[in-house]
Amino acid sequence: MRLYEEVGLISPPERLSNGYRVFTDCHIAQLRVARLALQIEILQNGLRRKIVSVVKTMAAGDPDGARKLTEEYLRLVRDEQRRAREAIELTRRLLSGRPETEAALLKRKEAAACLDITMDTLRNWEMNGLLTVRRKKNGYRVYAPEDMRRLKVIRSLRCANYSLEAIRRMLTALSADPGANLEIALNTPPPDVEILSACDQLIASLRAAENNARIIIELLREMKIHFY
Repeated sequence: MRLYEEVGLISPPERLSNGYRVFTDCHIAQLRVARLALQIEILQNGLRRKIVSVVKTMAAGDPDGARKLTEEYLRLVRDEQRRAREAIELTRRLLSGRPETEAALLKRKEAAACLDITMDTLRNWEMNGLLTVRRKKNGYRVYAPEDMRRLKVIRSLRCANYSLEAIRRMLTALSADPGANLEIALNTPPPDVEILSACDQLIASLRAAENNARIIIELLREMKIHFY
């Protein structure tokens, strides 16, 4: 409670003459909103900052402003869900495409330019085991058409904020079973993983965040009636 008060997530309580804080039903309601708002850890595209601003605006005594911010947050969450599903659909199309007929091999700089990413990003994907690249006799890495198709899959999923671990899990699942369900592979981490990123369960996390946001909007309406 003291931490929430110090960082502005609940309004300052009144104090008795002996210095004891007095928390009211309004504070309990504020705590419910704060707990719901912070329950899902989604960082991308400013979502975390947006939901924190919701709680602080509520604590400052502006339920209407907080509700407006929550509605904006809800739209952003829905946009993220749409992008995540579009990335899965794009991945399906890319992976089901016919093999390239041309045998052109690209150098790393050429591959990065074709994908509109930096060479460091490409190197990072390789270091994280998302792609094994062949080398010419002189040691230079070269990228075949099938490598570029795989890299396009990785880029589209990264743009939708899937983690590298989730993408590697999906690619591993597809190597073992080309007919594997992509959404399940991306959003279902193995049970033996102890530390999970929210992006390892991206769609599920976004759905939970959407549900929490709808509840927060209703709570803010009730708070305005009873406490403000």
